[in-house]
Amino acid sequence: MGRLSVCGCAALLLGIPLAAQPQGFPSKPVRIIAPFPPGAGTDTLARVLAGPLSRSLGQSIVVENRPGGGTVVGTEVASRAPADGHTLLIIANSFTINPAVRAKLPYDTQKDFAGVARLASTPMVFAVHPSVPVKTLKELIALARARPGELTWASSGAGTGHHLAGELFKSLAKIDMTHVPYNGGAPAAMAVLGGHTSVVLVNVLSLAPHIASGRLRGLAITSPERVEMLKELPTVAESGFPGFETSIWFGSVVPGATPKEAVNRLSAEILHALQLPEVKDVVAKGGLNPAPLGASEFETFLRAEMQRNEKVARAVNLRID
Repeated sequence: MGRLSVCGCAALLLGIPLAAQPQGFPSKPVRIIAPFPPGAGTDTLARVLAGPLSRSLGQSIVVENRPGGGTVVGTEVASRAPADGHTLLIIANSFTINPAVRAKLPYDTQKDFAGVARLASTPMVFAVHPSVPVKTLKELIALARARPGELTWASSGAGTGHHLAGELFKSLAKIDMTHVPYNGGAPAAMAVLGGHTSVVLVNVLSLAPHIASGRLRGLAITSPERVEMLKELPTVAESGFPGFETSIWFGSVVPGATPKEAVNRLSAEILHALQLPEVKDVVAKGGLNPAPLGASEFETFLRAEMQRNEKVARAVNLRID
């Protein structure tokens, strides 16, 4: 028969269940919530990290897709989870944009979450359907000015990083194009491929194969430097807008009251997993660039992003309600 500790005997005498005693972390399966549909960047990262994390944490990992509401649906689910480190939320730019463009959220972005790690980033690309008579970003601007409000442009959704970047570009270029939001980069790409929209602005990976095949015409990349898979395309800065650079980034957060020990353990294990060949290979094939940041650095990054997005949203008068 096993021996009870002094504390354990006292607990029994006082009627306190032993389960109430502190336990090591993690003590049960870990849930990763991806607030985008299957196949999106957040989903890909969640699933490629699941294997290594399961091994290092010694627990099974369950990936749960909860898309909808511009990531608000999945984010709310995560905000209501127990703050014990057993629920992770994979996030992207929309996490820091929503507070700036939505009047009411069912959670407090700053208070209800704590940063764990930044994972990766990817640039965006402007592209058009071949029927649109432009070959450069400058020609697109000229056409949009000649036909104000007539051209439509697709993004991965209202309040996403693509949406904010497109609105900022419209403001800087002094053009008027009609925004058409879709539920993810793939549907947005399909919309312009089918001729339902004239222009699209989403992640490089979503468009690179179609640009290479000639089904779409690429115009410019939003990163500060050209990218290897579309090296013939100039950057937006090279196209007449010096200083314009933006990207889609991905990270992970937990409910805000999660113990620091659990946050640090998760952060360390995630950053280690990002260095594994099996993870790096999937990240690279997904058109993503490693962009690791630990918990404290990522927390600082998130607050800076919220401040920056608030300024941009106010400057372009962007509200989603």
